[in-house]
Amino acid sequence: MDVATRWLERPADYEPVWRAMRAHAESRTIETPDEIWLCEHRPVYTLGQAGLEHHLLAPGGIPVVRCDRGGQATYHGPGQVVAYALFDLRRAGLYVREYVALLEDAAIGTLRDFGVQGACRKPGAPGVYVPDPHGGAELAKIAALGIKVRNGCAYHGVALNVDMDLAPFLGINPCGYAGLQTVDMAACGVRAGLVEVGEALAARIGGGVAAQKTGRAGMGPAAPPPAPLGAGHAVVN
Repeated sequence: MDVATRWLERPADYEPVWRAMRAHAESRTIETPDEIWLCEHRPVYTLGQAGLEHHLLAPGGIPVVRCDRGGQATYHGPGQVVAYALFDLRRAGLYVREYVALLEDAAIGTLRDFGVQGACRKPGAPGVYVPDPHGGAELAKIAALGIKVRNGCAYHGVALNVDMDLAPFLGINPCGYAGLQTVDMAACGVRAGLVEVGEALAARIGGGVAAQKTGRAGMGPAAPPPAPLGAGHAVVN
């Protein structure tokens, strides 16, 4: 099945979108097409289902929503594109860990497509990173992802910082890491439209899942099926 991609109304409140994703995952059947929802949120902090409140340092007037994704605290706001990837992982033949890597690869590939140099993973610190454009010795985080898997179907997704006010990240320990530098594509010298970046990211996610399906099919009946997925895996990266 092809992946349907659509933009949600911009900017969008976080909680209604999250509840719509959860309802979609709970009601879908084996025939339900996979979808990617592209979104730009109003300012909001979110805490994962096991998130620790001490990572909220100074939320101020920005609302805080505790949700069911994996991970700790993060920020969503204007100038950041979020790709909510709603996939049946069993149908795609994907293990959870493979799917997380696919989302990371999609973000890394998108950044490279737009000329951001050095996009990579950072051992021991989930997410996608780039060399600090301000000259710091440590890598800076430019994309975060968290997922929830319910009955073999994934929702939530990946958030990529395009051109945004980064100050709200100072109000939290981003993804649970004190002092973690957070940057966007603009800080890396790349000026790109949010819609353009979002559609490129969605294309890479959809293409990655399609390639995975094709690869599994080409392996024939001897290919091992994915490990069983429980009703409530929450993963962050």
